[in-house]
Amino acid sequence: MKNSILNENSLKFLEKYINTPSPTGAESKGQKLWIDYITPFVNEVRTDNYGTAYGIINPESKYKVVIEAHADEISWFVNYITDDGLIYVIRNGGSDHMIAPSKKVHIHTKKGIVNGVFGWPAIHTRNYTGVEEPPKVETLWVDCGATTKKEVEELGIHVGCIITYPDEFFILNDTYFVGRALDNRIGGFMIAEVAKLIKENKDVIDYGLYITNAVQEEVGLRGAEMITQTIQPHVAIVTDVTHDTTTPMINKMKHGEIKCGNGPVISYAPAVQNNLRELIIDSAAKNNIPFQRQASSRVTGTDTDAFAYSNGGVPSALISLPLRYMHTTVEMVHKKDVENTILMIYNSLKTIKSNLSFKYF
Repeated sequence: MKNSILNENSLKFLEKYINTPSPTGAESKGQKLWIDYITPFVNEVRTDNYGTAYGIINPESKYKVVIEAHADEISWFVNYITDDGLIYVIRNGGSDHMIAPSKKVHIHTKKGIVNGVFGWPAIHTRNYTGVEEPPKVETLWVDCGATTKKEVEELGIHVGCIITYPDEFFILNDTYFVGRALDNRIGGFMIAEVAKLIKENKDVIDYGLYITNAVQEEVGLRGAEMITQTIQPHVAIVTDVTHDTTTPMINKMKHGEIKCGNGPVISYAPAVQNNLRELIIDSAAKNNIPFQRQASSRVTGTDTDAFAYSNGGVPSALISLPLRYMHTTVEMVHKKDVENTILMIYNSLKTIKSNLSFKYF
């Protein structure tokens, strides 16, 4: 190939994209940024009523292949404001209550961002019963410096405002990408890079390729549910993150063994179509791309399930990126794994032809 995969422009986009808030149900800022980046690499860009965005190469083709990631990040909703001006929250997606205490937050209002913090009693005061009380969603509160409910409301804060963390992207030891919302904006970045490779290498594909960045995965694969009915693809390759199980306190007998730096992860699950999975494995082997394997009981828990069980059954596969510390503000992925996931998807697409059948027999 003529071009490096992760060049300076790519990394500038990745940093800006990760740093741009894109909470579930309010993904528009991140989606607009993604659209601007991908537009030069595709023939057409479309969006749906809830914000899923997709770029198309060969939109006139009847045979449709999707590569997909999800765009949304976990967050919180304002749920209740006390008379003393403290804000209680509920989850928007799978937000982790254990990491919240003492975190700085951004409260999104029509007037702009309001700063706040998740308060928590000092260690000197909270252990008076002799039993340590861990944080729970119902005991978390945000302090925005107001002393009354009226002061909070005058800042533009009301029930339903979304709260995100402001933690930003950085590179650790020149090896790991670190930040919040790598789950799964790193996926949106990777599929955009695949589109870029196709454009820069002047690859000719004989089908319609739909590079799809779906919303609302964190609340039940909802964006993928909607867009698969709109596109009605013949094939879907989904990319998301999966757990690096080599860090402490994770049971490998339960969760398998996956390690950052050892390559992308190919899933085995009922939703994963066997012939499509084997095509991806054969392509990876042919191109010397390292990979790991993972088994999922019943469902993958990713947008793969939404695509696979739609439209009478869409041959679907899942390529996952190993990630440490999921649903925290310091999610970590290995640069080599990112590069190899891009290459795995790219080379798999070059193997697919519009007359290729994935029927079992």
